[in-house]
Amino acid sequence: MFINEKGAVLEIEGKKLVLPVITDENGNHSLDIRNIRKDIGLITYDPGFGNTASCMSSITTVDGEKGILKYRGYDIEDLVDNCDFVEVAHLLVKGELPDQKERKNYMELLNKHSLLHNDMRNFFRSYPNGAHPMAILAAMVASLSAFYPEIEDADPEDNIDMTVTRLLSKLRTIAAFTYRKERGMDFVNPSYKFSYCENFLNMMFSSPVVDYSPDPVHIAALNKLLIIHADHEQNCSTTAVRLVGSSEANLYACVTAGVSALWGSRHGGANQAVIKTLEEMIRKGISPSQIIEKAKSKENPFRIPGFGHRIYKTYDPRAKIAKKLCYEVIDSTHVDSQLLDVALELESKVMNDDFFLERKLYPNVDFYTGITYHMIGIPTNMYTVMFAVGRVPGWIAHYLEWLHDPYERLARPRQVYTGPVSRKVVPLSQR
Repeated sequence: MFINEKGAVLEIEGKKLVLPVITDENGNHSLDIRNIRKDIGLITYDPGFGNTASCMSSITTVDGEKGILKYRGYDIEDLVDNCDFVEVAHLLVKGELPDQKERKNYMELLNKHSLLHNDMRNFFRSYPNGAHPMAILAAMVASLSAFYPEIEDADPEDNIDMTVTRLLSKLRTIAAFTYRKERGMDFVNPSYKFSYCENFLNMMFSSPVVDYSPDPVHIAALNKLLIIHADHEQNCSTTAVRLVGSSEANLYACVTAGVSALWGSRHGGANQAVIKTLEEMIRKGISPSQIIEKAKSKENPFRIPGFGHRIYKTYDPRAKIAKKLCYEVIDSTHVDSQLLDVALELESKVMNDDFFLERKLYPNVDFYTGITYHMIGIPTNMYTVMFAVGRVPGWIAHYLEWLHDPYERLARPRQVYTGPVSRKVVPLSQR
């Protein structure tokens, strides 16, 4: 293969194909291989799609070498410092940050659609005790299309704003109800008096026997946690949303696919693994040095959760924000800092060990977010649910982007077949 003024020229067995070079807004180059099978009879092999762009997108950009994350052109740090989650959700879904009037209208829509249908509330009582919150979340999101079928109308554009705000608002309510169902507590309805995150905390922790009001520090921290989780380019769950969307499934079905993909321990479940590791270190008296040696052993498959990232080859910018949040919550509420103390010591030793530095294994978003959720009072098995609450605006944005993509092809990857070439069926009596 060589490059000329037209693009990259691929020559195999006397056949030539010019692969156009696409340059994105950041100056990154990509080869357009759409015609490679049609013109020269080849496909590409890329397990995990680590080198394959599946779409063109204007939503989020990540520079893994420089540690930069931007939503619609805005640095993540800038958004966290100056916006709340509702504003960022508006940015991702609508394309622009809202002005005061738009924000007010968006908040009113979110409040209007925050209640669950009474029959949906009854669903919660049918789940067995001990059901995983992500199982309930996935099932309830899928059920939304049965209770609100207008999304299936001939022209979904007429209903998309209502559908989007309904999903954004009700997913938060579903998450809070899931928590309370697991604890055998009555549900607390959302209230027009509260902001988005304030409402969520009130639905989670309000009690008739305790004088509870959401802590402003916790509200601010939750806003920031949801913002840093709101989107992250073509990750596993977002790819699942777009993949299912390519079949023209409705928004609820696509987001259900995203929830299910997020559930995995390699994706949204990683922050649970971080807390479990830190708690085990405290409980068993395991030192950071011992954990590090365990991770470095070639005979042991153990890896320290919360370090390393598929994209980032430097410090994850979201991890920096999450780390700062830990200090803010501790300084304000004076909660037990033992988890954070162990985490800080572990990070310090990892960041001074050539084994990790040579492999560019820096803290990622999962390393500190779970600690903040823990300090707010959210249990470990709800961490991935919290990730989903934050990620839903990104999923919606990608679904809508696909909906307006002129290419709009049904996703259908190829494969490299490794099975038997040809076999004959032996009659059952002779097997």
